[in-house]
Order: sequence, then structure tokens, then C-alpha cells
Amino acid sequence: MKRSLVLHATLLTAMLGLPALAQAETLRVGIIGDPASLSPPKITGGVWEEDVLRDLFAGLIDVSSDGQVIPGVAERWEVSEDGKTYTFHLRDSKWSDGQPVTAADFVFALRYAIDPSNAATGAERLYPLVNGQRIAEGEAEPDTLGARAVDDHTLELTLSEPAAYFLKMLVLPIFYPLPEHAVQQYGDDWSRPDRIVVNGAFKPTQWISGTELTTVKNPEYFDAENVALDGVRYFPMEDREAGITRFRANELDVLRDFPASRHTFLQQTLPDAVHITPNLGSYYYTFNLRDGQPTADQRVREALSLAIRRDVIADQLLEGAVSPSNALVPTSVSDYTPQPQPGLDQPIEQRLERARELLAEAGYGPDQPLELTLSFNAGTEQQRIAVAVAAMWQPLGVQVRMNSAEANVHYANLRQGDFQVGRAAWISSYDDPQNFLQLVYSAGNNYGDYQDPTFRDLFARSNVEQDVAKRRELLEQAERQLSSQFVHAPIYLYTARNLVKPNVEGWQDNALDIHPARWISIGAQ
Repeated sequence: MKRSLVLHATLLTAMLGLPALAQAETLRVGIIGDPASLSPPKITGGVWEEDVLRDLFAGLIDVSSDGQVIPGVAERWEVSEDGKTYTFHLRDSKWSDGQPVTAADFVFALRYAIDPSNAATGAERLYPLVNGQRIAEGEAEPDTLGARAVDDHTLELTLSEPAAYFLKMLVLPIFYPLPEHAVQQYGDDWSRPDRIVVNGAFKPTQWISGTELTTVKNPEYFDAENVALDGVRYFPMEDREAGITRFRANELDVLRDFPASRHTFLQQTLPDAVHITPNLGSYYYTFNLRDGQPTADQRVREALSLAIRRDVIADQLLEGAVSPSNALVPTSVSDYTPQPQPGLDQPIEQRLERARELLAEAGYGPDQPLELTLSFNAGTEQQRIAVAVAAMWQPLGVQVRMNSAEANVHYANLRQGDFQVGRAAWISSYDDPQNFLQLVYSAGNNYGDYQDPTFRDLFARSNVEQDVAKRRELLEQAERQLSSQFVHAPIYLYTARNLVKPNVEGWQDNALDIHPARWISIGAQ
């Protein structure tokens, strides 16, 4: 019946010479997996989650289509001479239910996130604020946080010490405002699609877990008049091959993070859709350093890292779509020299010989083989890399058991220390080495529980150093210390790999691989 009505309407329009009805412009995006939540403090920190939440919420600062920091809800800001006080002046804006967004909503969000009873992901990002860490550790009350609403349109954030990277961090979801009135009414259920209140360009209407998250344009968004799309539909698909199939079948307009191993095929079959750009991302295996784990022994970690043939993974398995890595911080980070792990520049024969010596010193050999569980999030590419790495460890006598889990489960296991060797990755939302080195400093991302005092001292000093050259040297010293202890096994440096239909307009490749849907429109096929 519906199809018949549409056909009749179309024929009538043609006969009367009336203008054609405008087609809805809804962007269809394939993402890696479901968000753990639509509440900013409750996500796991996955890039796919940030992609979604960036379209639902507007923070103090925003990101332009080419990846530059621009004003968001804050029209402008000032920083005090001592670098400790940031004053943000907010524009008139509203929540999707018509209530005004105020400075108090930002204060409420920050206090909520830092309150240990709420177990917010990324709460350590608030540690630079006055009393941030003390509150998170239960030594002070949330209302003592260095965040104050001077009035409805003026927010003041006060740091314990100056932090050169602080402003860049404000693009992260942990700094988004929360609708205090909705949270008070519904508690943690406020973010269900039928109740959620947002201040971003799009508002969720339906969420079928594992299948689709549907959003529509938010008419209350402060820049709604310049948003071209009627909505965005997000399709979680951990099976990236299935994502490619759906893209080729014209069921998707964008597929985020296509498998590097399919680069050559896609370049040959869909040359106009392939977008590959160097970006700020690192793919690595993390080791569990806790007592009782075989990887708590540095000799074991060094042996395992030395035996990985990164060139084979990057150039052969992933067809040159990525670059081999020997350090945690990518080479694409501005004004910084990554510090490689010792010995990775040696020929593979020498590395394997050294690896065997290290495992023998640690007590492993034919009579007592090293048995390890290698954990990774589900997906063809992750599995192929895991199988390849296990094969590279086999000549050392290492026996590997594979453990694959859905992305949110996998990362929850890493945070709980429930792993031995785990696949991890970090794609930075801002251009600063600090955002990579904090992975082994901040509790939320320090999966292996690395607690070296020398590293922590160097990193802490870099956070408050205002001299650019001195800060860079402290960060490089910190990474040298980290690399010398083989806390991770870096594997490759990411490229941003996206499939984008040629008629998707406003998409600009950038090193952050951030593409807010507010800038995108859909042109004619």
C-alpha cells in the first residue's frame, strides 16, 4: 500500500509539473561495534563510540571538517597568565528538549564523572583540575572540583598546575555536558533512546543493539541551520568483510576503518571510494605485568617483542596499508621523536637468538614451554594478526591459546587485568605525545598495571612543564624508559582507512580521522 501511494504521488507530481519532493538525506555509517552506552561517562573509550557521541553532543570546543580545533558551545575563552585558570564564555544553546544548556550543566558533568561512585571511563582526564585526583580516590568531595559556573554563560575551570595539553583534551567525551534535569529524573536510564536529551547535531530515536542506531537532526542544536543531513544511521559490524559487502551493495555511505588487508582489492575495485591518510594511531600488544603472570618478567616481554616480524605484518599481511612500528608514540605526532624499543633494528636472526637466550634465562625451554593466552577483539583482521604473531613465537617454543571476544567485552577484560597478552590500539583525538604516554600512566588505560617510578616522575613533570623544548625532552625520556622495559609490543602505525561514497560531500581526510556528521551532506549520485 505504501509503495502504491508513493508511485501515485510521484506520477501526480510529474503530471502537474510540481517540484519533486526532496529526498531525505540520511547518512549510513558502518562502525566497528556498538557503543557501550550513549552516556559520555559510560563508554569504554573506543574510537567508534567517540564517532557516535561526537554527533550527539557538543562540547566546549569542537573539531572542524579538516580536523582543527574550533569553538563549540564555548564561543571564546581566556587563559590566566599562570596557565591555571580557563574561562569559557558560552553561546546561547539548548538541549534537545528545549531546556537551555548552561555552565552548570558542564560543572554537573565534570562532578559526575570524577565521582568514584559513578565509575566513569576516562575520569583520570580530569586529574589536572583542582582536587581531581583526590576526589577520584575518595579523599575529597566532588563539589570541591576546580569547576565553577560563574553564571549561566560563564564556566571557569581551574587546574592544580599548568598543563600544556589541557585545551586539546576538551574534545573528549568526558568533557561533554550532561543534562542535569534528565539525569535527576531518570538516573542512569536517562540515556535510553526514548529518554535521552542531547545538545549535539543529531538525536537518537532507536537503538537495536548489534544492528542499528538511528538518529535524526536535532532542531535545537545551536548550528542546526547549517546541518544538511536529516539524520545518521550507525551500523555496528565487527565483521569488517561484511561491512565491505554492504558498502559495495550500496547499503552504506561510509565504512569506517576497513581492513588494511583489503587495501589492494578495494583500490582496484572501488578507487573513488578509498580514503587512506596517515593518522595518529598505534596498534600494539600489551603485556600483563601483575605478579604471577609470566609477562611480569621483563625478559619474557622482551623476547616476545623481539620475535614479532612487524615488516611481514605491515607489508605482506596488511598489504602495505600501514607502517611497521617500534615505539608506542607514532612518527606522525608533531614536534616529537618517538623512542624505539632496543634491539628491534637488528636482523631477525639476531633477534630470535637473543629471544631464546632471554626465555632460557627466565626458565623456559623444551621441558617447560611458555604457555600464553593471546586476547583480541573479534574481527578477521585481528584474528589474522594474532595467528601470525603466534606463528612467529612458535620457534621460541611458545604455546599460544587464542581468546577472541566482542570489542566491549575485550576492553573490559583488559581494564580488569583479565588477560596475559592483549591486543590494544590507540587513535588520538589530539596531536600530542602526552595522549599516548598517558596510556601507561592513567588507571583507565594502563591495562598491564605498569607502575615504574622513573617513568611516572618524568611523565608527571612533563605535564606541568611550560617550556616547549623541556617538555618534549621529558616526554622523550619517559618513552625511552617505557621502551627499555618492553611494557608493550608495538606492531604497526595506523592509517585512517575509510570507504566513502563519492557523493558524500564535506568529508575531509585529516590526521585525527575525525569526521563530524554536522559537516557532511549527500549529493547526487
